[in-house]
Amino acid sequence: MSERNTVVRSLHDLSLAAWFGGTLAGAIGINSAAAAVADERERLRVANAGWARWGRVTSASVAVHLVSAAAVAYGNKGRVVAQRGVAASSMAKTAVTVAAVGATAWSAALGRKLDAATGTPVEGSTEPAPATPPAVEKAQRQMRVLQWAVPVLTGAVVVLNAVHGEQQRPSQVLPGILRKPAELLRAAA
Repeated sequence: MSERNTVVRSLHDLSLAAWFGGTLAGAIGINSAAAAVADERERLRVANAGWARWGRVTSASVAVHLVSAAAVAYGNKGRVVAQRGVAASSMAKTAVTVAAVGATAWSAALGRKLDAATGTPVEGSTEPAPATPPAVEKAQRQMRVLQWAVPVLTGAVVVLNAVHGEQQRPSQVLPGILRKPAELLRAAA
């Protein structure tokens, strides 16, 4: 891999932006719009239609993000090993990304359950009505949490990307690399 990874980094950042922004817009826009539909039996249909269209973009964004994240990590493998703090922030970013993927997959599974419940009376896509069946209500309660969990987790990945960017400043790289051998020398002495 060359020293410059502009295309890979761009794909990494743009796919994360789509994942984060799409889920946040869905929680605020799609779900709110569905709740405004007059007929309570049409609210899930409206929400499900919006999420189904965006779901394809989310799936592609997650896939592109994971592939490009692996390429970025490979391109920085030397820094991950040698520079103090980079391995820890990389592990944190990986853990948060895995949690975001899990929350996204869980949300998609719940979305399929709610799609199968189209025609059920609801207050909103994540709010049951008095006549909502218990199974649909349970899926809605879980979705109410996940609709915010996914943007929070992907937002945390954005923050960890900023940490990685700061760790690449020339003023951070050399001291970070020299700190490990200095600690080993102190420990040996």
